[in-house]
Amino acid sequence: QVQLVESGGGLVQAGGSLSLSCAASGIIFSNYAMGWYRQAPGKERELVATVSIGDSTNYADSLKGRFTISRDNARNTVFLLMNSLKPEDTAVYYCNAHNSWYGQTYWGQGTQVTVSS
Repeated sequence: QVQLVESGGGLVQAGGSLSLSCAASGIIFSNYAMGWYRQAPGKERELVATVSIGDSTNYADSLKGRFTISRDNARNTVFLLMNSLKPEDTAVYYCNAHNSWYGQTYWGQGTQVTVSS
């Protein structure tokens, strides 16, 4: 059974930082590209960042320089460090695992991030 379990969300003041983690089980973690997506109330889910099998990273243009994604294959975990948070970063953040070869995509249950002004 595949599980992606996010943690680290919470309430933070504008300008603050949060670090999210996503622990994966039930997959060969190193074979999957990992990503973070977010969904704000009334909006569609959008890309935050991805990290490939080879550690290449990709970010939403609006988040470059504030957010950093990384992965630790030994711990089957992907991280998202969020700095200089803004109220508009408030959303549920979802972890994603994707393997294009197998055509498999998995999602975590999400973790709430709330940034107060």
